[in-house]
Amino acid sequence: MNKTLTRTGGRIGVWMYRTLDGRLASGSKKVTVLLLTSPGRRTGKPRSTCVRYLMHDGGFLVWGTGSGSLTDPDWFRNVRAVEAAGGTVDVQVRGGHFTCHPRELRGTELADEWAYVLREAPEVERFALKARRTIPMAVLEADLPG
Repeated sequence: MNKTLTRTGGRIGVWMYRTLDGRLASGSKKVTVLLLTSPGRRTGKPRSTCVRYLMHDGGFLVWGTGSGSLTDPDWFRNVRAVEAAGGTVDVQVRGGHFTCHPRELRGTELADEWAYVLREAPEVERFALKARRTIPMAVLEADLPG
């Protein structure tokens, strides 16, 4: 897909998420989407993107299929840089706002959580097969109410 078209679509999605508090983010009640804002790893400027997630102990589980891209998505590389610097990312889930510490999953934890994603969202596997790479995953750890 054309990069300009993809970038424009992403900006529209971010604008819609903020404007509507995520009410139309996924088009399906079964699919959960959050708005992730992190500093760009080269510019330091805030970068926002809509990301699919599943709830995880104390936070949000996210994965970077990049719709089947052969490389990790920019947003995930930004999250990885934030983790390395000991920083935080901002997460919006519908009308709620959270400051989260990202933690990239590795080894058996990555394998276990990927199996969980495939059980809960089996349609994601087609993007992983297309990508032909290990899909990176992270937990965005937050202090969640109740």
